[in-house]
Amino acid sequence: MKRFILSAVLAFGVVAAGVAQTPWTTDRAHTGIKFSVRHMLISDIEGTFRDFDIVFKSDKDDYTDAVIEVTIKTDSLDTQNARRDNHLRSDDFFNAAKFPTITFKSTKMEKTGETTYKIYGDLTIRDVTKAVVFDAVNGGTLKTPQGLIAGWKATIVVNRFDYNLKWDRAIETGGLMVGKDVTITVNAEVRK
Repeated sequence: MKRFILSAVLAFGVVAAGVAQTPWTTDRAHTGIKFSVRHMLISDIEGTFRDFDIVFKSDKDDYTDAVIEVTIKTDSLDTQNARRDNHLRSDDFFNAAKFPTITFKSTKMEKTGETTYKIYGDLTIRDVTKAVVFDAVNGGTLKTPQGLIAGWKATIVVNRFDYNLKWDRAIETGGLMVGKDVTITVNAEVRK
């Protein structure tokens, strides 16, 4: 009986070790999260989130076992216009006081080409969580004296109304002052 228990414990340890993934460290100097949205039907307004955390874990060379978690502080948004930023932080949009974070948790990483991927997961903005799919590109992985470095770009377009970013002022010629579709782009370098 003792041998059986010892064998079971060792087998569980081997399986757990095979499932545990190694975390990669985000290189903050070479990582950013941006967003853009149409303004008055004629131009795009861009912004960034200055405060975020990205957890990236993977052991496989093809990254299909990757687990990704992103947390963004909503009050860290910056469009280089204080008045607009304060409006975006208000209840018309993010309500940063009540909903201080945007989160993404991956559920699956699918390789679709030599360097292309689909990252499936749950995106939460304000009080709404929806299943989404990011289109991602692995820019490459380098071996350096300090370890491995991998570069990634992930993009998604979301309908802001789906997440209760509800401000909808119309312009005189028709259409919305602020478009409904928001493009979110994550450029990241991670190190292991």
